[in-house]
Amino acid sequence: MGKHNKLSFSPSHSYTHAPFDIVHSDLWTSPILSSTGHRYYILFLDDFTNFLWIYPLSHKSDAFSTFVHFNTFVQNQFGLSIKTLQCDNGREYNNSLFHTYCSNNGISFRFSCPYTSPQNGKAERKIRSINNITRTLLLHASIPPNFWPHAVLQATYLHNILPSKSLSFASPTLALYHKQPSYSHLRIFGCLCYPHIPTPHKLAARTIPCVFLGFPSQHKGYKCLDLTTGRIIISRHVVFDESIFPFQQPSSQPTQSYDFLHDSISPLILSQILSYGPTPSTSNSTPDTHTAMPSPLSHPHNTPTPTIAHASNIPVPPINPTKQPTHKMTTRSKAGIFRPKPVYNLNSQNVNSLISSPLPISHVDALRDPNWKSAMISEFTALINNKTWELVPRPSNANIIRCMWLFKHKYRSDGSLERHKARLVVNGKSQRPGIDCDDTFSPVVKPATIRTVLSIALSHNWPLHQLDVNNAFLHGFLDETVYMHQPPGFKDPSRPSDVCLLKKSLYGLKQAPRAWYHRFASHATKLGFHHSKVDHSLFIYNHNGATAYLLLYVDDIVLTASSPTLLRTLISQLGAEFSIKDLGHLTFFLGIAVTRRPGCLTLSQQKYATEIIHRAGMASCKPSCTPVDTSSKLSSDDGPPVTDPTLYRSLAGALQYLTFTRPDISYAVQQVCLHMHDPRVPHFDALKRILRYVKGTLDYALHLRPTTTADLVAYSDADWGGCPDTRRSTSGFCVFMGDNLISWSSKRQPTISRSSAEAEYRGVAHVVAELCWLRNLLLELRHPVSKASLVYCDNVSAIYMSQNPVQHQRTKHIEMDIHFVRERVALGHVRVLHVPSRFQYADIFTKGLPRVLFEEFRSSLNIHSTHVQTAGEC
Repeated sequence: MGKHNKLSFSPSHSYTHAPFDIVHSDLWTSPILSSTGHRYYILFLDDFTNFLWIYPLSHKSDAFSTFVHFNTFVQNQFGLSIKTLQCDNGREYNNSLFHTYCSNNGISFRFSCPYTSPQNGKAERKIRSINNITRTLLLHASIPPNFWPHAVLQATYLHNILPSKSLSFASPTLALYHKQPSYSHLRIFGCLCYPHIPTPHKLAARTIPCVFLGFPSQHKGYKCLDLTTGRIIISRHVVFDESIFPFQQPSSQPTQSYDFLHDSISPLILSQILSYGPTPSTSNSTPDTHTAMPSPLSHPHNTPTPTIAHASNIPVPPINPTKQPTHKMTTRSKAGIFRPKPVYNLNSQNVNSLISSPLPISHVDALRDPNWKSAMISEFTALINNKTWELVPRPSNANIIRCMWLFKHKYRSDGSLERHKARLVVNGKSQRPGIDCDDTFSPVVKPATIRTVLSIALSHNWPLHQLDVNNAFLHGFLDETVYMHQPPGFKDPSRPSDVCLLKKSLYGLKQAPRAWYHRFASHATKLGFHHSKVDHSLFIYNHNGATAYLLLYVDDIVLTASSPTLLRTLISQLGAEFSIKDLGHLTFFLGIAVTRRPGCLTLSQQKYATEIIHRAGMASCKPSCTPVDTSSKLSSDDGPPVTDPTLYRSLAGALQYLTFTRPDISYAVQQVCLHMHDPRVPHFDALKRILRYVKGTLDYALHLRPTTTADLVAYSDADWGGCPDTRRSTSGFCVFMGDNLISWSSKRQPTISRSSAEAEYRGVAHVVAELCWLRNLLLELRHPVSKASLVYCDNVSAIYMSQNPVQHQRTKHIEMDIHFVRERVALGHVRVLHVPSRFQYADIFTKGLPRVLFEEFRSSLNIHSTHVQTAGEC
């Protein structure tokens, strides 16, 4: 009786699967009455997204009306209902008003036991976190504690937009609204600011000094406190001085350490600043969407202060500062160092290795970190050396486009961190067609071309090298007149109002890919290359019996040549014109791991597939033997809409790229992609089945082997009227060059077919068109196809129509396809032959198959595990 203690708590096994399944709530009492008359605040925390809402209250009895308001907000804004409300046993919750309202609205009410706060642990812990941030904001700016509601709302806003470890380092805003929050509008809480105010006459002051107190909940602007009158001024046009805090005592001394907090820092004075201490600076700002209770956040559309250095005479500061702040506490979390374990977020950025520097939220944070600062200086140096722009006086009535810094971790094929990459990009959305941009199209190499060239190189045992062009888009010349603001963080102090007249292209310009392609193609022509007529991103070199092929995909290059000497010569010649990085033998290209062994070459996307599975939260799912169910077809009206259509579209799009090396999932992916506009629950279930199949076949890859022939063999099939909604047919084909699969397709036909023969014949016409293109490609590669290409079809009527000049009422409306195929057959380019359905490999592209038949056809497509070898496999 006298030694009774509280029992320990077991781990919680309560999981949520959608927003607002469980909402945690608690009420906090302030020891100080606020300047706005509030004594309390009530908290609502969504268990699924970790998104937080806080409302200051004057009385505890306001809790009920605030919850009713919050529930209405959830229903109107998200179309969802709160299922469970978790709170403590306080009388502000446990009363007849709450019980009646929750009962009438179907809301489950869960109370913690008396004096058992751990049962409402999430809300209790969130109050502690918010109060810690609030206390820090107030103390840092020496703001009186009676302004605590402003600091609480600011802390809540920061919590909702910052990455969270519990969400795999995504932010609550991203989890709830599926949009990345912006950070460009953030300013130091409590700093000096100057809002634009209406004036009684033209000679009156247009601004007064104020204190920044965060963001208003119903305006797109800033809250500014007038110290003389105590009123809150809401304004969009605010200038900040983040080095001054008006509430601080005049005797307080600033810390003798320098923070990169402003756009006005230039390389010319950077080293002096690092040596002599802080220098106050100001920055103009235009706020982005931000509220205490955020609505769906949008990308910034403000225009930052123009800043950059001249491309010819501004020295670059040293990478390592000459003086660092002293007596600074450094912990593992503050240094951005975490235990090395796989981490995934909703942007599909894999962080498998130890990251010394997390992604910065702005260029201001980047300049504080030595790794990102070094990357920015490296990028800026490349721009200077490239003579990308020149500073000119700002012309009147000119379109001045914005620029910004983007940051990314670059990884090796094994997932380890390679380097920190900073890139200066421009906002091409502000360009005006016909004024500062014209044609923008730029070709990229086709997947079938890549596989064809790799097959030829493997068959001839040619070396395969991969090259990377550093800052590729910076090499393109511009034909239009384009003006740009000076970049943030690198402003010429002697010419602060000047702008950059671009001489060469930059990333983000609409015409940048086209300008780079034309520059590269022009130089490749000088070296003896000519681009293919069937694929303009394939460059072919033939001279005195020596041959080389170059594949260009934006700034990634695959180069193969008939001799190592020619290969080295071409790499040297390319490096003399462009900044080329020779990455050695081809191992990783466009996210595809390439493994070459004697007599075999494999193309695998295992790392990318793993990222997709983790992004979907299915790392521990049960694998499936096949990617699609054979019992039914997907209909557009089946089931209720999915709760997260953005995730569905993201995963479906990611699976589309996975088909580059996984033709075995082409049909399944094509089926789920048909419903991207209105995904339903059965569609998501089908998508998850694909992911479960991929989970069980992660080590499967496309295998290529040396072949002694360039003959083409194709299989064509169609599923007549397979779509339950439109009754359109699905056609599919696969094309082999020798034993190597180089092209395939699974596609719904654009029109309805009146018979199975018509559907099959349209499929044959489709694959014959692909064969004509491949034959022309091989002809340009000096590997002409001497024999007729074979097309195997299991429909006798379709074969008969391809060979005999007959027409009747049931086929006259497909006359163009008939004449096209017959012409190719008459020329001896194509032969259409019959194959039994048991050996129709194209079936895998038109319908779901039983496990045994599916695995047999998959093996026939040369899709094998990279770990288990059987007879005849590499």
